[in-house]
Amino acid sequence: MAAIAPSRLALRLGGAKKYTKDHEWIELSEDGKTGTIGISQYAAKNLGDVVYVELPTGDLEVKAGDSIGAVESVKSASDIMTPVSGTILAANDVLQEQPGVINKGPEGDQGWIARIQVKDPAELDGLMDAQAYGEFVEE
Repeated sequence: MAAIAPSRLALRLGGAKKYTKDHEWIELSEDGKTGTIGISQYAAKNLGDVVYVELPTGDLEVKAGDSIGAVESVKSASDIMTPVSGTILAANDVLQEQPGVINKGPEGDQGWIARIQVKDPAELDGLMDAQAYGEFVEE
C-alpha cells in the first residue's frame, strides 16, 4: 500500500485550504469533488473596504487562472481568479447586497465567493498550504 503525503490526505478528506500567489484560496469538500473559493485575509486587508463584488454565474466552465469575478474597494479593484479548472456551481449572493462581509471574514463561512465542481483535484498540488502561503506574504 502506497503512503499518501499528509497534505494530499487532508485534501482528499476536505477542509485543508490551499492558496494561490494571487491571494485566492480553495477548500475542498469532504467528497473531494467540490471546492469553495474566496480571497485570503491578506488580500481583504490590502484591498480595504470592499464596496462591490462581481460574482460568477452558475454552470460557467473555467480553467485554472481564469477570471471568475472581481472585488472592488475604496482603494482598488482586483480580479478573482479560479485556482482550479471546473464548473462554477454557485456564487455567494450575500455579497451582492453586503460586499463588506468579505472584510469581516474572507476565509470564513460567509465571505466565500463561489463553489466549483473540481475537474482535476491534482491541480491543487501546485498550490500553497497555509504555512507556505504565510511565508509567501511575509516576503
